[in-house]
Amino acid sequence: MVVFGYFGRNSYKRWAKSIKKNTLKLFLVVGLLLAAFIGYGVYWAFYDMSRLPTGEFLTEEISPDGKYTVKAYVANGGATVPYAIRGELVFNQGNNKTKNIYWNYKEDTVIITWTDNDTVIINGHSLNVPKDQFNFRKQ
Repeated sequence: MVVFGYFGRNSYKRWAKSIKKNTLKLFLVVGLLLAAFIGYGVYWAFYDMSRLPTGEFLTEEISPDGKYTVKAYVANGGATVPYAIRGELVFNQGNNKTKNIYWNYKEDTVIITWTDNDTVIINGHSLNVPKDQFNFRKQ
């Protein structure tokens, strides 16, 4: 005869089952957190536009109402990487905060045209500033 202690056979089975459930929940939560951490790391390393190279200044265009300025820079990646164009939006009102809004590969010249106070065309890509961005890596 096997003695299961104070709680008896059914209590032990319930206790073992709850341990399995809790262990499974813990592994699931840890796995989801790990997947989120790895996903953010990949985004940060390969797609985050705030980490783009500075480049050399090419030109700038001010919006018709003077609220924004788009500055263009050419980035030279070295001997084995083609040139790229980085477009930076400058908020002229307030603290002159900047935001990268354009990044395109295999370009070394830029044409910037404002169609209205909030729409700019950079090398044929129309952007509604300040919310739109063009990033060739996401196309």
